Parts: sequence; structure tokens; C-alpha cells
Amino acid sequence: MQTVIPEVTPEFLQSFADAWNRHDIDALMSFMTEDCVFESSAGPDACGRRAVGREAVRAAFAQVWAVFPDAHWANARHFVLGDRAVSEWTFTGTPAHGTRVEVQGCDLFTLRDGKIFLKNSYRKNRTP
Repeated sequence: MQTVIPEVTPEFLQSFADAWNRHDIDALMSFMTEDCVFESSAGPDACGRRAVGREAVRAAFAQVWAVFPDAHWANARHFVLGDRAVSEWTFTGTPAHGTRVEVQGCDLFTLRDGKIFLKNSYRKNRTP
């Protein structure tokens, strides 16, 4: 039987996405549990790079904007089912080397107590 978390809705996830587009780290962290986890779409491990705990997740989120100062997520679609949720999006951004990135991706969320416990991010890789 799935747990129903009425606080987490597609509108909740859109507000989370809006905070990403504002580059608002304090707002983002307000959506996360105290013991949150972020698994990025790239990194040295099978899960990408794993950040555990509020400070590590906060730093990892901020690093996204450091690499892509113009980072933006568009065309968002969200759904929630019990204690799991998905957001699909199109990411655009330009890193320091200047080659603009545009990729589709998604976040798989595990929810707890009306907040995001795990944000597990995936994106397409494009060849140059």
C-alpha cells in the first residue's frame, strides 16, 4: 500500500522548479527534509555524485549554478504517486567553455513528511 502525502502535489513540484529557475537556494532547501539526499546526473559514481545531508545538498545545488550561471529548466511536467514523484524538464545552460547545453531530463523524487527526501536527477547526454 502506498503512502499518501497530500502536501506534495504537482503544484508543489512546480514551485520547486520555479525556485531552481530563480537560483534561490534558500527556497530550494525549504522543500527538502533535514536528512535529504541529492544524486546528480553526472559524477564518478554509478549514481552520479551523491550529496547527503542539508549542507552537502545545498553545496551541490549551488554548484549547478556555478557551472551554469544561466541555468534554466523549462517545459516542466510533474506527477506524484504516493511517496514518489517525477518531474520532466528541458535544461538549458552555458558553462564557462561557452558551448550551450540543451538536454531533456527528469528528477525522480522520494518524498517524506511533505518534503523531498531524495532528488535523483537524470538527463540525456548529447554528442557534440
